[in-house]
Amino acid sequence: MNSILRHITWRAVLVSGLVAGTLFLLTDLVFAPRMTSVSAALTLRYFAALVLGSKVLTQSGTSILIVGILVHYVLSLVFALVIALVVHRWGMAVGIIGGAILGVAIYGINLYTVTLLFPWFFAINSTVILLCHAIFGAVAGGVYEMFDHYDLPLITTKPKTPVTSEGV
Repeated sequence: MNSILRHITWRAVLVSGLVAGTLFLLTDLVFAPRMTSVSAALTLRYFAALVLGSKVLTQSGTSILIVGILVHYVLSLVFALVIALVVHRWGMAVGIIGGAILGVAIYGINLYTVTLLFPWFFAINSTVILLCHAIFGAVAGGVYEMFDHYDLPLITTKPKTPVTSEGV
């Protein structure tokens, strides 16, 4: 495991987590109000409630949304790391397809295990959230593979011949 973590491109994990997390939020903000008739900020309140408790689900306020965004991005970085560990060095196609499959798996794990600790979390179960997780995984895997420098072929150059003073 230590060698795997040593060969992970940490900047790629950071970029993939932030990009995929942002696309998750944008997808949710666009589709949740249209497909489920709920407020676009509801998902952020659910993220905030993981830290602040279920009382914030019925409250509104900028501070709750900020906490929700922070929790979301921390989770995005953790999940991007998990995806990177699996798709590392497999290439772009596996990064995208495997990432999407892992995103759906993360959805299932979140929905069916997190609800054991937070039973109210089950209320946001929807096809929009499933779609957001699939997009998150595909983007996280693809962006990670795009920035993973261990996938690039090594550039070999001929060594330069040393310049000597013999021929002068």
